[in-house]
Amino acid sequence: MAARGDVTRAIRIPGRHGYAVEFSPYSPSRLACASSQNYGISGCGTLVVLEQTETGIVVLKSFDWSDALFDVTWSEINENIVVTASGDGSLQLWDIANPQGPLQVFKEHTQEVYSVDWSQTRGEQLLVSGSWDHTAKLWDPSVGKSLCTFTGHENIVYSSIWSPHIPGCFATASGDQTLRIWDVKTPVSKLVIPAHQTEILSCDWCKYDQNLLVTGAVDCSLKGWDLRSVRQPVFDLHGHTYAIRRVKFSPFHASMLASCSYDFTVRFWDFSKPSPLIETVEHHTEFACGLDFSVLVPGQVADCAWDETVKIYTPSCFPLLLSK
Repeated sequence: MAARGDVTRAIRIPGRHGYAVEFSPYSPSRLACASSQNYGISGCGTLVVLEQTETGIVVLKSFDWSDALFDVTWSEINENIVVTASGDGSLQLWDIANPQGPLQVFKEHTQEVYSVDWSQTRGEQLLVSGSWDHTAKLWDPSVGKSLCTFTGHENIVYSSIWSPHIPGCFATASGDQTLRIWDVKTPVSKLVIPAHQTEILSCDWCKYDQNLLVTGAVDCSLKGWDLRSVRQPVFDLHGHTYAIRRVKFSPFHASMLASCSYDFTVRFWDFSKPSPLIETVEHHTEFACGLDFSVLVPGQVADCAWDETVKIYTPSCFPLLLSK
């Protein structure tokens, strides 16, 4: 089923290929997009801050960086702070109220930084980053250097995500085919899950169950993992025809998640159902790389792709789910 045109808003960012998009946790109309020239292979990157208006989506601010930008995360303690991850091995901390360059640049990774996430634990200002150098790093933006480096992965760390439930706990997904769970108090992973037999490009934590995570991989599958028993996945979802680039659990429905893929589609799933694929959105003409659920507007989704567009919409399945 294609996305309904009457609920989809779109904006084109010429010359910029979208890698990641994230809604502001403060403003229901605002979101940030990390984008790159030349599909992230060469050239600069741009952080684009977008605002929804009554007539569509407009560019509120944009900030250029000298290398590709691959991920973006909003601060959980300041509505104007955004952090991006770059191909030159650095993180950039931006103040979107300040039109100048980044407030801070953290450059310790030795290869591309592909993921960055700000802790949702109240009162914390911790970041975790994942890199092609096979490591994850812990950062406090008020400190000029990383607090800890986490080693153990044998390949690219594609995804690094904080637990929304357990302080100091985060997960990483890697090209070494494992999902790993970490505690910031120790540089050694607490749990190693051989989750797929191909590279894992994304992972996310369920917002309703502290023991449940999902992985998305090059094998086109999504797998759910209960940390109390990891010998077999609790669900195994199929439908994509190319690698899954990003996966996100819904903040408003306990068994719903979304995934976007190199097959150009975004798919919505309810893993509690016998037929879990509940909607397929086909509104991109290139790799779909970025995906997020709004935490302030129930049912609202944003995605971005290499076709230079960002789209905001409400999937057809949401009104039914949210009425339950």
